[in-house]
Amino acid sequence: MWAKWNLGATSPEESGDHYAWGETTTKSIYKWSTYKYCTVDAEGDVETLTKYNTKESWGTVDNLTTLQASDDVATAKLGNGARIPTKAEWEELINNTTAEWTTQNGKYGRKFTAANGNSLFLPAAGLRWGGELYDAGESGLYWSSSLRAVTPGNAWDFRFYSGGQVMLNNLRYYGQSVRAVRQN
Repeated sequence: MWAKWNLGATSPEESGDHYAWGETTTKSIYKWSTYKYCTVDAEGDVETLTKYNTKESWGTVDNLTTLQASDDVATAKLGNGARIPTKAEWEELINNTTAEWTTQNGKYGRKFTAANGNSLFLPAAGLRWGGELYDAGESGLYWSSSLRAVTPGNAWDFRFYSGGQVMLNNLRYYGQSVRAVRQN
């Protein structure tokens, strides 16, 4: 079900590319003013969301809470059947494996091992904010395809560091890693 490596990588320990939530290309600057699905005010802050919105205070409501295939970078890069995992799929991975902070070929990350011995390595690829890469080698932030409906400017992500792992949410414009899944 899970891809062997991140989008944009060619091996499991390689970081790969970073994407804003719902965007299918990389870019050099990650902030609201460069995000595809919003309008911004004079200061460059989000004024309205133009897609994936559940609150009138954020703009026109469309009640879309899961990325559509046309906005899913995994589908765009790998074809039909590939997609970004949902929040529930990340939680299933977390709850049904053991996880450890480790290195693979000299790269830090989190290794998940199932009861059957199968394992998955996620590199600590950091995140992109503005024009910079932060915390590479120290943390991993991976998008889910699930919007955080109570604050639609955010989407759910899975993150980890040497001391633990958690499902949280982040601003949609941040550049984060993507690990694809495929339908069974």
